[in-house]
Amino acid sequence: MNKDKYNIALLGGRGYVGQEIIKLLNDHPSFNLSMAFSKSLAGKNVEGYIKNINLKYSHLSSESLLLPDIDIVICALPNGESLDFVNEIEKINKKIVIIDIGSDYRFDDNWFYSIPELHNIPRGANKISNPGCYATAMQLAIAPLRSLTKSKVSCVGISGYSGAGSTPNDKNNPKILENNILPYSLTNHTHEKEVKRHCFENLSFTPHVAEFFRGILVTSHFSLDQKTSESEVYEIFKNFYKNKRLIKIDKHAPLISDVINTNYASIGGFSLDDDGKNLVVCSVIDNLLKGAATQCLQNLDAAFGLGESLYLEDTHI
Repeated sequence: MNKDKYNIALLGGRGYVGQEIIKLLNDHPSFNLSMAFSKSLAGKNVEGYIKNINLKYSHLSSESLLLPDIDIVICALPNGESLDFVNEIEKINKKIVIIDIGSDYRFDDNWFYSIPELHNIPRGANKISNPGCYATAMQLAIAPLRSLTKSKVSCVGISGYSGAGSTPNDKNNPKILENNILPYSLTNHTHEKEVKRHCFENLSFTPHVAEFFRGILVTSHFSLDQKTSESEVYEIFKNFYKNKRLIKIDKHAPLISDVINTNYASIGGFSLDDDGKNLVVCSVIDNLLKGAATQCLQNLDAAFGLGESLYLEDTHI
């Protein structure tokens, strides 16, 4: 499919990630948001989309889904809700490119799973599974070191409460989170399983949520097979992510405040203990952007052969 402009339908525009996708589409030179669907906002204007200030939300329902002249559908729905919509989209037009932001297809071999800096989506792919936010931060830290360790990698993650979604629950409850960090899913978190499947099998992961709104910090502990130096590790990461425009490598430990409201991942803090084999690496991303919306647009760029678009670069860090 070779066109100058591609029309997008967004399913689930009310959520945090859906709102970020709308903002990013404002600056995309080839993608237009033509339709947006929401159960709670049907009939209201799509706020924040300046390309068409008159665009209104349609009612979100798989039974009455209509997609005239749509090239791409972005499913920004809660986990477990994409299946009925995907089945309906395929009945309407099998040529429509579908990208799912949720976890529904991350373990399905019929879908292309992609962190853009680590995977190569073939041009023309029409079923794309976007990775999870914690899983993204972990894999970006682990991938350059896979050949240097056979031992378990242990990751600890802290996320802002936007990662728990906009529907009220314990993990985004201000009263519970006040002056607090809440550990949860202490074993078998779905993002741990995701990393084991797509990047590194010998892994443990524990997530936490804190009282700030957005951003993720993952601290990863590696037992390396051979002694190395911090400068060597730094060069490994620099070379691995050479020409990857949205990955920043720094010797110092990155901060969440470095990346919130940006499209970047920042990796650093390369620290070894005295024997030179036990390594700690820190990675930070904005969970709503590089952990979700930004990667969605990067993956669609790749599927349509548009290359790395400069619209995603900014000067925040």
